[in-house]
Amino acid sequence: MQLAPLFPIAYQILNPIFPSCLWSGSRHSQTIALTFDDGPHPQYTPQLLSVLDRYQIPASFFWLGTMVERSPALSREIYQRGHWIGIHGYHHQAFPLLSPSALKESLAQTQQAIARACQLEPQFVRDVRPPNGLFTPQTLDLLQQWNYRAVMWSVVPEDWARPGVSVVVQRVLQQVKTGSLIVLHDGHYGGQDVAETAAQLIPLLLQQGYKFATINQLWQEKNSGRKSGYEL
Repeated sequence: MQLAPLFPIAYQILNPIFPSCLWSGSRHSQTIALTFDDGPHPQYTPQLLSVLDRYQIPASFFWLGTMVERSPALSREIYQRGHWIGIHGYHHQAFPLLSPSALKESLAQTQQAIARACQLEPQFVRDVRPPNGLFTPQTLDLLQQWNYRAVMWSVVPEDWARPGVSVVVQRVLQQVKTGSLIVLHDGHYGGQDVAETAAQLIPLLLQQGYKFATINQLWQEKNSGRKSGYEL
């Protein structure tokens, strides 16, 4: 069963219910965010980096702790190139299925792995995207209690199912709008196509006038919007 048609509906429903999460950027600018989950992968991620370098596009990566520990040098290289780094859990496990103590350990292990690899202070690695986008209100309460920031999505083309690069590109183009937060995958599932997908997608988005930002920049827009009183 293809889930791609359901994600735009889920976004419209969940976004207003859970406003503490980052679902998208400002609707008042042409800024969008390109994000990648499940890496870093020793084969697929370097191919993707070459595409991002070609177009000088900043992206955001949500990493699995196990993958960071397998490729610390690659992790450091990605960070040093100016990309934003977040947490996707130590293993790819649904957060609601973990006990609070197991979830806390998973996040902390991943945070520490990223900090070691990228030579960062752990507190600077705060953004968390739940695997498969699965969470509960308790999950969000715990993330906030532990000083993490929950990051979701607004455009999910289901690239991990490998429907074909052209299909993924068209799904993104059909859904993208100002402030969109696009999620793709550079891990074991979907990573085989990620470089080609990015190579086709990025120039088309640039032609439409979109500008690319990191997740941290979208948070800044969100917080600025709250202060100025306009709706994101």
